[in-house]
Amino acid sequence: MRAVVAQLPASEDSDDKAFLTPNAVVLLDGASAFRPVPVPPATYASQLGANLRDQLLAEPSGDLRTMLGRAIKETAAGLELVPGRSPSSTVTIARETGGWVDVLALGDSVAVLPNEVITDDRMDALDLEPRRTYRERLSAGGGFDDRHREILRSLQTEQAARRNREGGYWIAEASEKAAQHALIERRRVDEVPWLVLATDGAYDPMKHLGLNDWPQVSAMDTDSLHGLLVQCQAWESGVDPSGEALPRAKRHDDKSLVAVLPGA
Repeated sequence: MRAVVAQLPASEDSDDKAFLTPNAVVLLDGASAFRPVPVPPATYASQLGANLRDQLLAEPSGDLRTMLGRAIKETAAGLELVPGRSPSSTVTIARETGGWVDVLALGDSVAVLPNEVITDDRMDALDLEPRRTYRERLSAGGGFDDRHREILRSLQTEQAARRNREGGYWIAEASEKAAQHALIERRRVDEVPWLVLATDGAYDPMKHLGLNDWPQVSAMDTDSLHGLLVQCQAWESGVDPSGEALPRAKRHDDKSLVAVLPGA
């Protein structure tokens, strides 16, 4: 498996984290915290990803949900986190094993494969009122002001009340049971000549700007992938600084891409 990673900003300054093993890629997007949390989202995502990488190294063909559950439990214990009051992160895994490609999705990062997009949209499907409000307000020119941040705090309060419970949504946080609700898709290797993993900070502007020629993206090197992210960031700053054309939580979300060629 060939995997090429690009991030903006660089990993050490980002809430996005990427980890590689010989047969797997793990991409995490620590959720920006508009409410107080005991450790930074980047710290949580980094520790969770490292724990998950270590499990994948020890069990390259192991059950993905089981390993994710262990990694969440270890991370919560190590950082002394409490369910419902802790940072959270999306988790996307692409793994090649035994002639198959497995994709795990927990949260709204994206895996693009030929003819399909795999993501977990259960949080957005809740269609919470503060989410509608902030997007409508941005479209009307309200901008990323104090009122915008106040609405995002309300949104995260409502999301926290529905986190990791039936009728709500599931995400990596401090309860390992969330892992058992991760979505998993399996495809034969010969059906997946390429795939691209992306956090929403990269995927959304790339799609909006028509930079989503995914077969071409999958063959890019690090510099070319990074160039796409820079192009997205420049558009956000220069053309849509107030989020009117593409409503989003922040002017610039962290952006990550992983181009993967199974079998390479």
